[in-house]
Amino acid sequence: MTLVDIEVGLRDQRGVLDLQDIVESAATFLEGAPAREIIRWAAATFGDRLCLTSSMSDALLIDLVSRVKPGVDVLFIDTGYHFAETIGTRDAVRQVYDVNVIDIKPSRTVEEQDRDLGPRLFGRNPDLCCFLRKVEPLNRALEPYLAWISGIRRDESSSRTDTKVVEWDAKRQMVKVNPIAAWTQEDVDNYISDNGVLINPLHYDNYPSIGCGPCTRQVAEGEDPRSGRWAGLGKVECGIHL
Repeated sequence: MTLVDIEVGLRDQRGVLDLQDIVESAATFLEGAPAREIIRWAAATFGDRLCLTSSMSDALLIDLVSRVKPGVDVLFIDTGYHFAETIGTRDAVRQVYDVNVIDIKPSRTVEEQDRDLGPRLFGRNPDLCCFLRKVEPLNRALEPYLAWISGIRRDESSSRTDTKVVEWDAKRQMVKVNPIAAWTQEDVDNYISDNGVLINPLHYDNYPSIGCGPCTRQVAEGEDPRSGRWAGLGKVECGIHL
């Protein structure tokens, strides 16, 4: 089977995209393929109905995808709680890379959420806060697309070990592409160094995993890189990838 075979398999006799049926074949065929080949398949298959998401922790995925698909839509969820360094990284990405950064905002501002649900919801009910400020806005933003590219990796947490390079996102009824799912932290570091990729300056201050300011702390040497996220709350995922 070739990539062309997989692309042809996307269409039934009426020429209508039958997305779910091809996910398993694509995942099998593309497992072990270089990240750029996975991205090329996604770009050729979905065209302008393909986007990627970025938390602006670094621009690795943006660098990879923009080399294959210049002008690609990059969805950035502006939660209202980001570090200034994260917003600065987003602004730098707009200047450096050939991409279209789209700011996605929650339906309520932080002030409106505090008024309606009480202050510091992130400490009282972090799952609800993440849903309102990340998951729901992203769900809305993804509606025009057929597929989205994420930068999650299998080695990041126990909840991600079974991640496939191409998956069916049943919650959103679309295809999810994870081109660096099999990469290690060493692979990430080497790519960033070799290609001069922009990274969030907080990485230099012991923030290996960067989320919203109130729910992200510095990580001590030897700690799990994601231990600084929702520390003490028994939470490891915001809900976007569940």
